[in-house]
Amino acid sequence: MTALASALDARVLVLNRLYGAIRVVDARRAFTLVCKQVAEIVSVENGNYVSYDLRTWADAAEFQRQFEHDQHDWLQTTRLVIAVPKVIRLLGYDRFPKEQVKLNRRNIYARDGNRCQYCGKHFSTRELTLDHVVPRVQGGGNTWENLVCACVKCNARKGGRTPSEAGIRLIRPPVKPKRNPAIAVRLGSPKYQSWKAFLDEAYWTVELT
Repeated sequence: MTALASALDARVLVLNRLYGAIRVVDARRAFTLVCKQVAEIVSVENGNYVSYDLRTWADAAEFQRQFEHDQHDWLQTTRLVIAVPKVIRLLGYDRFPKEQVKLNRRNIYARDGNRCQYCGKHFSTRELTLDHVVPRVQGGGNTWENLVCACVKCNARKGGRTPSEAGIRLIRPPVKPKRNPAIAVRLGSPKYQSWKAFLDEAYWTVELT
């Protein structure tokens, strides 16, 4: 992956006009919204929210390169070098979305922290599988409460049985997360610490896209 493609794939938190977090988009979409002047860039600086349009954000690039280089992803073209914003605010959108956290492989892996829920060991995504706690042959469905990460060895040992039938135990009961579990993973990176200022548990039920 080229540096340009990598920068354009960086994640950007989107706020509504009232500074409520509503979704996460890639940098391509974020720059498009800012260029169309339907969004502005928001930066958390010394505890304050500072707003930028595309021109003033580009003007700040020299200072950012000198003093904050490692805190940003960088987009470099033949005409300019500019930091990828971490947060943008929509200028004409007040609502909160009603979507629920999607049940998919990525979100289950993030919820379980890439940890086998039977042996407790951490694995790469290539070494993990999804296991139905109550097997499908016994009527178990695809739900948050019935799907967990399992390593290949534990999944094979369990087979088409429940944990109790296989003589193994879950590390913790699987539950549906209140917010997108991948957000918590991303907040572990110093680059995304500014997101914490806008994340509200009561509203954060949006999807990574």
